[in-house]
Amino acid sequence: MRIVFALVLFVGVAIAGGAVYLAMERFNQYETALADKSKNQVVSVAMKTVYVAAEDLEYGQQLTKDGIRAIQVPLDAAPETAFTEELVLLGTGQDRDFRTVIRAMDVGEFIMSTKITGLGEDAGVSSRLAAGMRAFAISVDVASGVSGFLRPGDNVDVYWTGKHKKEIVTKLILESLTLIAIDQSAGGGNRSRATVARTVTVAANARTIASLVQAQSTGKLLLSLRGVNDLTTSDEVQITKDDLLGRDEIVVTKEEICTIKTRKGAEVILIPIPCSN
Repeated sequence: MRIVFALVLFVGVAIAGGAVYLAMERFNQYETALADKSKNQVVSVAMKTVYVAAEDLEYGQQLTKDGIRAIQVPLDAAPETAFTEELVLLGTGQDRDFRTVIRAMDVGEFIMSTKITGLGEDAGVSSRLAAGMRAFAISVDVASGVSGFLRPGDNVDVYWTGKHKKEIVTKLILESLTLIAIDQSAGGGNRSRATVARTVTVAANARTIASLVQAQSTGKLLLSLRGVNDLTTSDEVQITKDDLLGRDEIVVTKEEICTIKTRKGAEVILIPIPCSN
């Protein structure tokens, strides 16, 4: 009896050990296959060559080969206006094949077509005017020029203050005009320091410029700085002194007097009578 019990126990232990061994072997095979798959799997990301600033680039600086550097970026991260070929960016090196910086750039910043001129163009104001647009200078001071916080590229609203029908009126006459120069500078400059300007130059069409000429000669212009992404428009804005003080217009009506004429000899007499409606 004891021999049978020992035999059954031995067979049971052998079967259990075999099952454990087979399970561990299968687990090790699975782990090895998973590791091989991870090792052989390569993540493919489409890359693109673009050019960035190799040094700090200032407004008016001529772009050279030493000032640019090619880098690889993911295809989705490359700006649409970035340059992907050195020949397109710098040209062939001839006398008129050069580009000029019109917007200051830091090291590593993408060089885009909106930050430099076309080939052979300087950084003058005329290079910033789109088709049909003209440059017009507006005289400003510390108050009308937003305390010197205006920079080229900002958008402003224009208010006019002057006399209309014997009263002083302030009215919003133009919205979202783009500044292309401050005094004689068309560069962005150092935005950490405010500079009080004497003139600002805006880009506008011929009709808008005619309105500015008329407004500047008949009253005072004041500028209001808009937010960078502010595309809103305002309803008609016009304020008088009474609007400012909250006074309603007082209408004075004269009492109607009706008369009849009578003649007494050579004398004409006017006699008041009730007026009929």
